[in-house]
Amino acid sequence: MSNDSNSAFEPRIIAFVCNWCTYAGADLTGTSRLKYATNVRIVRFPCTGRIDFMLLLKAFAGGADGIIVSGCHPNDCHYTSGNFHARRRWMVFRGLLDTLGIDIRRIRYSWVSAAEGAKWADLVNDTVATIRELGPYTEYKKVADYLGKEVENE
Repeated sequence: MSNDSNSAFEPRIIAFVCNWCTYAGADLTGTSRLKYATNVRIVRFPCTGRIDFMLLLKAFAGGADGIIVSGCHPNDCHYTSGNFHARRRWMVFRGLLDTLGIDIRRIRYSWVSAAEGAKWADLVNDTVATIRELGPYTEYKKVADYLGKEVENE
């Protein structure tokens, strides 16, 4: 898609984040008054290890254009190894994305600590820029069919 057709496009980004690290880092971004895109909605989990990756598909079926999954750095997980479990599930989930035809660039997986507010801002801004370039996600019906649910976006 050309950038002209996407100039007014504001992507809807859903961020699934760890309560202990990334959520605190996002909070630091705000309290530090760092500039970052405001079209990201955060869903807070106790740990990224608790995220069912089918939620990512449900987010796409519900109209999300892009997704961020972010938690503690390796060996810093509040629950010891939750981030490693999430990372392993992510590697398997990537294969499903290929099967469904979802561009891997629509999902960002990152580690952001509570002290990395600037990294969170950069992650959000970079993700929004990438999704703007890709354009709106239009295959939500295909994902909804896979999930067996009605699409309400029409």
